[in-house]
Amino acid sequence: MTFVFALVAAFVGGLVARTLRLPPIVGYLLGGFAVGPFTPGFIGDSHAMSQLSEIGVMFMMFGVGMHFSLKDLLAVKGVAIPGAVLQIALGTLAGTGLALALGWSIEAGVMLGLSVSIASTVVLIRNLTDAGRYQSTGGRIATGWLIVEDLATIVILVILPVVFGPGEVAGPALALQIAEALVLTAVFVALMLVVGTRALPWLLVRIARFCPRELFQLAVVVVALGVAMAASLVFNVSVALGAFLAGVVVSGSALSHRIAAEAVPFQDLFSIIFFASVGMMVDPFTLAAHLPELLAIVALITVGKWLINMVLGIVLSAGLGTTLTVAAGLSQIGEFSFIIGQLGMSLGVLTAEQYSLILGGAVISIALNSFVFKTVDPLERALGARPLFRHLYDRHVRTVASPEAETLSDHVVVVGYGHAGRCVADVLARLSVPCLVVERDLAAAEEAEAAGLCVLQGDAANSTILEHAHLAQARLMVIAVGEETSAEVMAHEARELAPGLSIVARADSDEAVSELVAAGAADVVRPELEGGVELMRHALLRLGYRPQQIQGYANDLRASGYEALGDGAQLSRVRAIERFMGAMRGLELDWVQVGEGSSLAGKTLAESDLRARTGAQVVARRRGDDVALVVAPDERVEVGDVLGLVATPEGIAAAERELAPGA
Repeated sequence: MTFVFALVAAFVGGLVARTLRLPPIVGYLLGGFAVGPFTPGFIGDSHAMSQLSEIGVMFMMFGVGMHFSLKDLLAVKGVAIPGAVLQIALGTLAGTGLALALGWSIEAGVMLGLSVSIASTVVLIRNLTDAGRYQSTGGRIATGWLIVEDLATIVILVILPVVFGPGEVAGPALALQIAEALVLTAVFVALMLVVGTRALPWLLVRIARFCPRELFQLAVVVVALGVAMAASLVFNVSVALGAFLAGVVVSGSALSHRIAAEAVPFQDLFSIIFFASVGMMVDPFTLAAHLPELLAIVALITVGKWLINMVLGIVLSAGLGTTLTVAAGLSQIGEFSFIIGQLGMSLGVLTAEQYSLILGGAVISIALNSFVFKTVDPLERALGARPLFRHLYDRHVRTVASPEAETLSDHVVVVGYGHAGRCVADVLARLSVPCLVVERDLAAAEEAEAAGLCVLQGDAANSTILEHAHLAQARLMVIAVGEETSAEVMAHEARELAPGLSIVARADSDEAVSELVAAGAADVVRPELEGGVELMRHALLRLGYRPQQIQGYANDLRASGYEALGDGAQLSRVRAIERFMGAMRGLELDWVQVGEGSSLAGKTLAESDLRARTGAQVVARRRGDDVALVVAPDERVEVGDVLGLVATPEGIAAAERELAPGA
């Protein structure tokens, strides 16, 4: 019962957060708070939710491992690695100092410092994509920075139980225990990287080949949870490390995209449960009673970490724009802070009141983070106008290749890299037409990048991502997503950003065609209708009907399916072209040169009577650099002229014989 109520509450909270344009995590936390023991009405079983939340931790870490990219980290290692290490150290010191000032113990201070020094990967990526900065230099460095923090968290989760475990431990014994924990961890990591990289992908490939889909889904769950539990029971390391390494190992499999797709529903569901369980532990009375302490923690997370990262930007010569993006992205805390806080409570280092304050600070920092991102551009303009700041931040900027999207113009924007979007993008690439793909799904975006396309990763319907697609300089926008409501929003946004831009979209119903036309789409395609027309065409051809008849039926079907486009000149032209193409079935267009001694040389078309004798109609003539698309019957044909002929294959062959030299 608790599980159901928690999900319902998280769903309602997520809807409210979405309406207020806040991260969904805030809604999930508030949903858990609503069914927690500190609010009236239904009171959930926090112990049962805590057990389910452990599964959420495993799935979250499995997802982090699946998307871990050593290549991406190495590309920005000069800034991300030292920056993350220094920020964790400085953040921990600042948090410890604040805790001591608040009267907490030194152990609790270390826990607070570690909690506030680790930002949320989920929140960072969401806000980067919403701001259109995910693939900017600052976004790539911030993401690499978070990868280092995630890896550091794994080590922290290994060491903390040894350092703050039960009982008094002397220095040498403590060092021995830490060394033992690190050795066990190293053995587990080595086994996973040496044996796991061979065994797990091999096993999953065999299961995918011989078992139905539900067994493959179950296999993915067993791998994620089983490896995590084995890590805990056999090697005495955290389930988070086990799940993370399981994700890293299977990400190298040929089935990595399918594995990620199968794991996403479980990952999302149990992640929501995790955040809801965290929200159940928030005590509003504790927060109200310790409001000054709460505000101090929030200030440390949002302002203190921002300042720390701004100073590190000077030390590391990251550049002003990059530093502001990193500072904005990391001025929040999230899932790993919750995990560290829960570990602190289980070890008896943090009290329930202290953990509630950390949770309260996390929720507020997450809610504020999207607004912090809105200050990046104004601050960059204001600080960049001052020579002192330009000198401090840009004196030895490390070069990171700029995304191609920042310099695009005269291009086509393709939103959605599913089957339809992929077809459009592939043909544009063959024609050497610049193309920018906007894709919400990370795996699909990576696939587009692997194909050599320029990509913006983010949701074009629910973010400012289109502002970074340079629509004003684009030639065309193709909306290839299947969600009709999202397509309408995209068309509206694109029309506002670039009033003169031509928009082509897809729709699945008459109503959607009307809405997209109203939103500004110039052309709308209904894939199911077009598929039906082609099925009808092939069926009638097999039944022996004439092409002209079939084309008439196709025109009628399309006319009824695209009524929302109206009967204006555009639709009339489309129908006329289709009728012309139907009438042209079986005909060919060819260019034939008039040879020396040809019977047509020196005569007019009327005198030669070429059409009556061969069936070929002259529709164009090329003489040197001059091309005439209309050839008068009384115009004389000269040797060397190249005539454009339309006829059946037999008629073309007959005309070639007439025009050949000496004919």
